[in-house]
Amino acid sequence: MRFVDLSAPIRPSPPETPEPLRTDVAFATHAEGAAQIEALFGVPARLLRDGEGWATEEFTRFGTHNSTHVDAPWHYNSTVGGAPAQTIDELPLEWFHGPGVVLDMTAKDDGDAMTAAEAKAALEAAGHSLAAGDIVLVRTGRDAFYAEPDYIARGPGVTAEATRWLWERGVRVMGIDAWGWDAPLHLQAQEARERDEPGVFWAAHQCDLPYSQIERLVNLGELPPTGFTVSCFPLRLVGGSAAPARVVAMVP
Repeated sequence: MRFVDLSAPIRPSPPETPEPLRTDVAFATHAEGAAQIEALFGVPARLLRDGEGWATEEFTRFGTHNSTHVDAPWHYNSTVGGAPAQTIDELPLEWFHGPGVVLDMTAKDDGDAMTAAEAKAALEAAGHSLAAGDIVLVRTGRDAFYAEPDYIARGPGVTAEATRWLWERGVRVMGIDAWGWDAPLHLQAQEARERDEPGVFWAAHQCDLPYSQIERLVNLGELPPTGFTVSCFPLRLVGGSAAPARVVAMVP
């Protein structure tokens, strides 16, 4: 069994990163840990191995969507299918462990969203027939730009039509190795303003379906098209619209 880590590394953001997108981490050293132990319990550093206490870290800014994460229906709308949308802690665990398939969309341009016909063709090329519980991963190759300032502006995206087509075949978890599931936000915004109509901006997110997206995956190029298992359990954040996840593929 070969394990492939599909989760991006979590690091403090560069200084120029806009505040809403930032991840900030405070790192405490072993010496600082020793000082904490003495302050809390009266145990001096001389009674600790090498005079060191615990090393700890604290997220001082870390949004639930800042890293590789799983979205819940609550992220898309307050209601889905006429019922209150599920938060991340309310979703069934069995959704997040299952057979995986990779749809190769690396030849597509930024903003040229995957259609249902293209999804079907990619499945045929992979030699895979969809079944309920499959986890579909869309490979765009944009993970190569994960650390770049314009990562948010890259990726073809997926149409609402293709999202619905996958959902109708029993897929409840869909992932992508780009910043978002839809086309880049600035391209969606431009089209929405030009057309001046709802249902253009964030179309796949807001297609009124109870499903989950995994966004900001990496290393999909290391996977075969099919024949592997995906584990993508999100943290159990009560009431959350999303949660970070350690997404791993298990390849026989």
